[in-house]
Amino acid sequence: MNYFVEGLQGSGKSTLVQKLSEKKPDLTAIREGEYSPVELAWCAYLDEKKYPEVVSKYPSLRKEIEEKTVKEGDKRIVMYTKIRTEDRSFYQDLEQYEIYNNRVSFEEFKTIILRRFRAWNTDGNIFECSLFQNIVEDLMLFRNLSDEEIFAFYEEVREALSGKDFRIFYLKASDIEGNLSVIRKERSDENGVEIWFPLMMEFFENCPYAKENGRSGEKDLIRHFAHRQELELRICDMFFKDRTTILPSKGYNDPDAII
Repeated sequence: MNYFVEGLQGSGKSTLVQKLSEKKPDLTAIREGEYSPVELAWCAYLDEKKYPEVVSKYPSLRKEIEEKTVKEGDKRIVMYTKIRTEDRSFYQDLEQYEIYNNRVSFEEFKTIILRRFRAWNTDGNIFECSLFQNIVEDLMLFRNLSDEEIFAFYEEVREALSGKDFRIFYLKASDIEGNLSVIRKERSDENGVEIWFPLMMEFFENCPYAKENGRSGEKDLIRHFAHRQELELRICDMFFKDRTTILPSKGYNDPDAII
């Protein structure tokens, strides 16, 4: 069996993944930015020509880059956010090779996602936000797809996952604004200066969806999150109903009781 832990930012996904992995040490927890057979968030996706160019550009980081790279067919997946360096240009450079946020065409994006879901053949995994968050944000905010078009995309995802053993734990937030307030404090520095939220706002306000629809500010971000949660729950109901357990955000107790 495999488990997908899903939900909005601040809903408690990382905490639940940690609790599940502690209770079930035989399972492998795969978090954002780590190598995953299904997810590519926070990873550069390079072909055989581009990879050596990147390595040669950062000779002082060669060892770290090679250690954080997985060869997958004719592609190299570089877990660049797991590499520590004071050179901020390294992260900016590698970020452009992610597949999300309109960095590749929609057809290429869909082909990569579906191919990797079909090829996935391992068991005993706990995946953190690998089925919805990054994919849905891309489809909503950067591809500007309608709900119906996103449903059609996930109908293909369901087909790609046919025959796989998995369950979805979806952490449903009843107080999105409250959860956001908590995560803003948690992701601040030792002086209380917010780190995550300004980046989140910049990300949201500069995406095609926000620009084309005149969206900006915290209220519009919360409305977006509410819409996204509704959309993801409908996807669960339409395509993964018999595989989904809805849990209250931060309201679950013993992880043993939900497995």
